[in-house]
This record gives sequence, C-alpha cells and structure tokens, in this order.
Amino acid sequence: MADAPAAVLWDMDGTLVDSEKLWTVSIADTARRLGGAVSAPARAAMVGGDMAATLDILFDDLGLPRDPERQAEAASWMTERTGELFAEGLEWRPGALEALRAVAAAGWPMALVTNTQRELTEPALDAIGREFFRVSVCGDEVARGKPAPDPYLRAAELLGVDPASCLAVEDSVTGAQAAQDAGAAVLVVPCEVAVPVGPRRVQRAALSGLTADDLAAIYRVAVARPAA
Repeated sequence: MADAPAAVLWDMDGTLVDSEKLWTVSIADTARRLGGAVSAPARAAMVGGDMAATLDILFDDLGLPRDPERQAEAASWMTERTGELFAEGLEWRPGALEALRAVAAAGWPMALVTNTQRELTEPALDAIGREFFRVSVCGDEVARGKPAPDPYLRAAELLGVDPASCLAVEDSVTGAQAAQDAGAAVLVVPCEVAVPVGPRRVQRAALSGLTADDLAAIYRVAVARPAA
C-alpha cells in the first residue's frame, strides 16, 4: 500500500464551496415556478445529485408527470437561476482553501469532480482557482453522474492514475457512493446531510486544519477498510 494517494479528487458543491444553500434557493424558485413547493425530504435526496436526478425527484415531489419537454425547460431555468446566484459570490467551506493549498504544496495532482454541469462549473472554477486542478469532470460530460462511479473513473483516467490509488473528498451520500464504487478511498466531510460510514471511508467534521500529512494518514486508514 502506498503511503500517500496518487491524486486527490475533490467534489465541489458542499465540499469546497458552500453552494448547496444556493441550489436550495434555485430549486425552491423552480418549484414555485412549477406551481408547488419542494419538501424537505425531497431536497435532502437531491444533495449531490445531477440535474436529471434532481428534476426527477422534484417532479415526483410536486406530483407532476416526468414530461421530458417540461423537465428540459425547468432544467434550463434552474441553471440560469443558479448561475445568477453563483455570480453573487461563492463562499468557501471551512478550511477548504487551506486544504487545497496544502495538497498543492505536497505536489499531488488534483481533479475537480462534480455533478454540476460545465456551464456552471466554469465560473465556479474561476472563483475557486482553476490553477489547483489538472483536470475537471462535470456531470454532463459522462454517461452517468454520481452516484454512478463514472465521473471519478473519468477523472482518474484523465490524470493517468489508478482510481484505487486516489483519495476523493466528498460531502454527500451520492458523492461518497460514486467515489467508493470507483474504487477510491473517500474522506467524507458532511455538509447538508449525514453520510453513513462504509468501506474505504473516513469521516471528518470539517476540512479546517487539514494538512497533507493528515490526508496521507486518512488515505492509509481508508484503504485498510475493505468491505465486510
């Protein structure tokens, strides 16, 4: 077993930036536009999901048929609304910027792996600092978004590393499952929802104070936790 990960793969929403609360606003606004209000359980189920899954949950929650044309229109409106909110400013999650700097100083390659579509990820990268990441993978660039492993598998492929040698940093049930199924070790730092323990996972309350040595130790602990 390697002493440190070959690469660190970062989720974006709720992990690096506190953008889930902005999605909550745009989802609520979309629900009102559709004539209803999203329930708390439905919103929780959306955390970490891609646009298609979010809209399916939303339409089901509102008692609306999954009409492709109406969902496409809702997706376009929600994307525009979310873009407006992103443009007003993205707040860092506690310790996230310092953690990125620590990994960069250690020389480990990094990727941004998000279910958010490229249209919204690009301006977010400008705010976060695209110089941190060798590659980025968005939810609309793979056949299946998280919780499928496709985004993480693609990121590892682009970096030229084995997914099993990577450490993913996630905040959601959906994202942790995607990283785990890709074979990566997972550091789970919950944001909006609780995330269950599982194989190859280590939980931490926040990124605050996290050093490269800490991440290496977390990676070693996570890979030593195989499925039962």
